[in-house]
Amino acid sequence: MKMQPVINVKNLSHYYGKGDLKKQVLFGVSLEIYSGEIVLMTGPSGSGKTTLLTLVGALRSGQEGSLKVLGKEMCGAREDDMVDVRRHIGYIFQAHNLLKSLTAIQNVQMALELHDYSKQERREKAAQMLTAVGLANRMDYYPENLSGGQKQRVAIARALVSSPKIVLADEPTAALDSKSGQEVVEIMRKLAKDFGCTILLVTHDDRILHVADRIVHMEDGRLSADKTHQKVPVSTVPQSRPIIS
Repeated sequence: MKMQPVINVKNLSHYYGKGDLKKQVLFGVSLEIYSGEIVLMTGPSGSGKTTLLTLVGALRSGQEGSLKVLGKEMCGAREDDMVDVRRHIGYIFQAHNLLKSLTAIQNVQMALELHDYSKQERREKAAQMLTAVGLANRMDYYPENLSGGQKQRVAIARALVSSPKIVLADEPTAALDSKSGQEVVEIMRKLAKDFGCTILLVTHDDRILHVADRIVHMEDGRLSADKTHQKVPVSTVPQSRPIIS
């Protein structure tokens, strides 16, 4: 039996605005992504990458065509169906989106609030994930006392702590220097493979293309390329350090 894609996009079109202000931003996009794949989406600003990511992430419903995420149709989807899909997705953004009033471990624990865990279990799972991203000695630090790379590690821990089936990342290395960016994506790659989840990552950063199983390119609301990427051998990829400075 043929494996079914976890993300299945067929002839997807999307618009913003109404009437004379209506503007089409996606034009008949088709894309299949399978379990365990790491797919990078590149393209210039304004090409529709983030719009596609938000539709895949069930942050808004699709309009025309078909978009199935984990087997559920998201075009014209009801809110409760979108919420159900979101429970299985981890999100990582350029701006981290950490709550300044919470410590690193409290930020990670928040991702488990809607799951059936006790308070003790939430803390233990959050601590394990922060240890996995190299922040065992930063768990009780507030975001203002963490570097940019450390904040992004907390965001990765938060995205992965609930063992999502899909991780969506929007420019996760944009605010980081080369070394920190390499380390962050290597953590994402390793943990995603360990947990068996799928990653769809939007990026302008040519330095991280080696982590991809496939690279797709968005141009003017259309996917113009879909190719298997020749990975750099693991031995040549910079290894993650315990702490990003």
